[in-house]
Amino acid sequence: MVLAPGQVRDSIITYLSATGPASLEQIYSYVSAEIGDVPKSSVRSYLNLNCPGKFTRLGTGRYAIASGSFGTDEVQPCGFGKQIGLSTLFKADCMSWLSQQPVNSIHSVVTDPPYGLHEYTDKEQWKLRTGKGGVWRIPPSFDGHKRSPLPRFTVLTDADRAELQVFLTRWAGLIHRVLVPGGNVAVASNPLFSHLVANALAAGGLEVRGSIVRLTMTMRGGDRPKNAHKEFDGVSVMPRSMWEPWVIARKPLQGRVQDNLRRWGTGGWRRPSAERPFGDVVRSSPTSAKERKLANHPSLKPQSFLRQLVYASLPLGYGIVLDPFAGSGSTLAACNAVGYSSVGVEKDPVYAALAERAIEPLSKIHLIDPVRPQLFDSVAI
Repeated sequence: MVLAPGQVRDSIITYLSATGPASLEQIYSYVSAEIGDVPKSSVRSYLNLNCPGKFTRLGTGRYAIASGSFGTDEVQPCGFGKQIGLSTLFKADCMSWLSQQPVNSIHSVVTDPPYGLHEYTDKEQWKLRTGKGGVWRIPPSFDGHKRSPLPRFTVLTDADRAELQVFLTRWAGLIHRVLVPGGNVAVASNPLFSHLVANALAAGGLEVRGSIVRLTMTMRGGDRPKNAHKEFDGVSVMPRSMWEPWVIARKPLQGRVQDNLRRWGTGGWRRPSAERPFGDVVRSSPTSAKERKLANHPSLKPQSFLRQLVYASLPLGYGIVLDPFAGSGSTLAACNAVGYSSVGVEKDPVYAALAERAIEPLSKIHLIDPVRPQLFDSVAI
C-alpha cells in the first residue's frame, strides 16, 4: 500500500489532539484503522524522531503532543470562513478543522453525518449527480412526486460498520474537545444503526442522553422480496420507515445543572414556552419542493424541523451552534432564522458552493414562528 506524504503524521496528530496522551499500541491501532495496515515501525519512528520537539514521551511507549508544537504548516490549513448572516461557513475537512479549534469554544452541535461514508466518496457522488445510482437508491416517482435518492444502508458490510464506528468515535472525541461542558449534541441517524452512533458518541467521551424521534414517512422499507415479489406478495422485507432517530448526547457537566448553566450557559434544552418543555417526538413533513429547489442535497432536512431543534439546543438562547457536516447549509439557515450564531464545515466543494447560495434564501422561508407554542400544538405530540 502506497501512502500519501504526511498521511501517518496527520493521523497521529489527529488522534493525539482528540484523546490526549496515549500508548504506542493505541496510536498504532487508530492509525491502522484510519488509513490501512501500516508498519508499526513507521508509527514508532515518526514519534521517536519528533521527540522532544513535536511530541513528549511520557514514560515507556506513551506519547502526547508537545505544547504549542504544531502550527499551520503541520496541520492542513482550513482557510477563512464565509460570513452569511449570523453563520460562518468553512470549506474544509471537519476533522482537520476541529483539531485546530480552541477547547470549549462551541455550545451545541446539530448535524447529519455521512452514514455509510462510502456514499460520499468522489466516485459515488459523481454517480449520484449524473443519475447513475451506484450505492444510492434512485427511487421511482410515487403519487406524482419525485423522491430523493437514499443510500443503500441495508447493504453495509461488517467492515463498513466497523469503519463507521472508528470514524464516528474519532469525530466524537474531537467534538468533546471543542464543546463547552454541558453542550448538547444532536446527530441524525437511521433505525438500522443508531445504536452504532450512540456507542461511538459514548466512546468519544460524550454522555448519551436518549434520542429525538422525527416522525416522517420515507420510502425506506415496505418492499417485497426482490425478484420474488409475486411469490411472496404478502411479505415486506422490513417495516416501512415512518420515523428518523436523532441521537442526543452532551459533554459532561461541571457540577450541577444550575452551576453549568451559570458558568457556560449550557446543560439543558430551551423550552418553547414557559408552559411546555421541548419534546422528544416531533412530527415532520418531508422536505418541501421549495426548499429542495433552493438546496438540492440528498439528505436535506426541512426548516420546520431544524428550526425547532437548533432553537432548543441552546438552553439560554445564546452561544454557537456547529454543523461539522454542513452539506447545503440547512442547519446554518435554521440558526439564522431563529437568531443564533452558527458555524458550518463542509469539505465537498460542490455542496459548499451550494450552501453559500442556499443559506440566506432558506433562512427567509416563512414558517410559523418556532418559538411560539401554537407551532408545537400543530407539529409535536
